[in-house]
Amino acid sequence: MLESPSVSDTGRFHVPDISAAHHRRPAVAPLVRDTYAIVLAGGRGKRLHDLTAWRAKPAVPFGGKHRIIDFALSNCVNSGIRRIGVATQYKAHSLMQHLQRGWSFLDSHLHEFLEALPAQQRNREGWYDGTADALYQNIDILRMEEPRFVLVLAGDHVYKMDYGVMLAEHVEHEADVTIATVEVPVETATAFGVLKVDERGWLRGMKEKPACPESLPDDPTRALVSMGIYVFNAAVLYGCLREDAACAGSTHDFAKDLLPALLAAGRRVRAHRFGDSCVNRVNGHPYWRDVGTVDAYFEANMDLTRVRPELNMYDKSWPIRTNEEDLPPAKFVHGSPIDSGQTLDALVSSGCIVSGAAVIRSLLFPKVTVDEGSIVEDSVVFPDVAVGRNVRLRRAIVDKYSMLPDGFTAGHDRAEDEARFHVTSGGVVLITPESLGQPVHEPR
Repeated sequence: MLESPSVSDTGRFHVPDISAAHHRRPAVAPLVRDTYAIVLAGGRGKRLHDLTAWRAKPAVPFGGKHRIIDFALSNCVNSGIRRIGVATQYKAHSLMQHLQRGWSFLDSHLHEFLEALPAQQRNREGWYDGTADALYQNIDILRMEEPRFVLVLAGDHVYKMDYGVMLAEHVEHEADVTIATVEVPVETATAFGVLKVDERGWLRGMKEKPACPESLPDDPTRALVSMGIYVFNAAVLYGCLREDAACAGSTHDFAKDLLPALLAAGRRVRAHRFGDSCVNRVNGHPYWRDVGTVDAYFEANMDLTRVRPELNMYDKSWPIRTNEEDLPPAKFVHGSPIDSGQTLDALVSSGCIVSGAAVIRSLLFPKVTVDEGSIVEDSVVFPDVAVGRNVRLRRAIVDKYSMLPDGFTAGHDRAEDEARFHVTSGGVVLITPESLGQPVHEPR
């Protein structure tokens, strides 16, 4: 047997170094082949305000050319999990379009697939009513695939993770359920399920979004929270889904209902430390971002413009895949004999044209045009945006299809911005076609 987790002098449990005994851990390849992954991608994400007025949260663009869901899907493919279902619901057209166009490369002859699972009212009338209900309504599809394990994922976080490591730990410790966990500042833990774990790594209690989160025993500034990633033994999952569906008082939520019920029933629920399976580290710490607020989303994007960003998007061994359009290269041209298109610490995607303008510490998604005399600074500009002449843009997010007229200014006068747009507590201006009086009738 591998060495058991032990308690450090500070009281925090840690998994011992398994490098010497790694050959005794279950082989990963058979485990990932025997796993069906289901990505929960039906949420609206109200905290992102107008960014999710016309699209589901997992479909929100990120990083210059991706969408948020690409991280969970890429983690699956890179981990060797090639049977993937995506449960969709809220304003899912652009999300389903993205899945069809960007994720159709899996080989059905090898029983590889990625399929959308909209609410079909197969077991009862009504749409998905909670995360657990999303799986229950697709329980016949899960059973038809006959997986040994079901991997449940949130489709709205940014991170790079080898799910095979988590599966191997799950099997090694003969768990019924394994939850991926990460440490966060205690003041932000109110937005998550906060976990209590014993010295051997088994879950002993949890509270969903508590007003006063319990901190780690050795660090009052940090709390251990659920990442919304679960590995279930399939038979265990089917049983608890049926029990939950029959419970009249249940909200049909994993964190609020299923997991507490499993703990009460004495099931073996294990806590997996994200640090053991993380593919991207920052100064030794695993990178994971919940981009559920406009400010958090903005800062995660802005980090990518730094010389050494925390999120490594250039790692060839763990690529983040997406839908790639056939577009010409980005172009920087003279707008006049004395002006030139230029960038500084910026990400500029294919199909963009910067004409006699400056783009500074910003991200331009595909097919953005920036005309003469304009300065785009510390901003995130979505696809198909037209920036006119002499525009001044600072600390802004500009939604798809927006057309900024000549002389337009945002991010320089907060009072003026608040009269027209949503402005976050961090001073980020959210600009949409609707706020500009430009209704759009195309999917985003």
